[in-house]
Amino acid sequence: MSPCDTCVVRNRAICAGLDNPEIAALSTMGRRRTVSAGEPLIWEDDDSLLVANVIEGVLKLTTSTADGREQIVGVAYPSDFIGRPFGQTSAASVVALTDARVCVFSRNDFDRFAREHPELEHKLLERTLSELDRTRAWMMLLGRKSAPEKIATFLLDMSDRLADNGCGPHAGPARQFTLPFSRQQVADVLGLTIETVSRQFTKLKSDGVVALPSRRDVEILDRGALQLLAG
Repeated sequence: MSPCDTCVVRNRAICAGLDNPEIAALSTMGRRRTVSAGEPLIWEDDDSLLVANVIEGVLKLTTSTADGREQIVGVAYPSDFIGRPFGQTSAASVVALTDARVCVFSRNDFDRFAREHPELEHKLLERTLSELDRTRAWMMLLGRKSAPEKIATFLLDMSDRLADNGCGPHAGPARQFTLPFSRQQVADVLGLTIETVSRQFTKLKSDGVVALPSRRDVEILDRGALQLLAG
């Protein structure tokens, strides 16, 4: 039995459209890797040597200014694909926000395999277009939404991305989840101050929209109200 046979994200990952012989062939090129929280997997502007499927955990994509200031430009969740196929350099650093497991492939091997399997190239195109749509929505959030709208949108996005996509009783958007971000990182992602973020979380709690058992744990009590706040 190959690791692909027991992969918990196989039906959602980029390799979902491959048949069993193709999965077996791809499996021989990949290897599982555990990444500890804070550990980098890919460095910005380095040669693009690997790509990966996220199996468990959450990773951040960041870029840096010349003087070392960091900006989070994306987040990778289970079943997401990271790395730069068909490219010579990496456009962003990829660092684990939580302990994570990834399935890593040599970029050259993956590129060659993708060229030989149109279904995989099609999945890559679908993921790229979805990421483009998500980026446009994020530009709208940063450019036009108020602080309450930003926080509400952010929490709904986290709920959707950390959803249980199985068929069990808890399938669907996550009602309870642990933020992989600190409050300061939430502020950085949303273009707010940490004081504003804290005030908005406190207001959502006092209004009964969410419960905050700890600084990182969130429980959505009134999803409809959160959606209205998100605009």
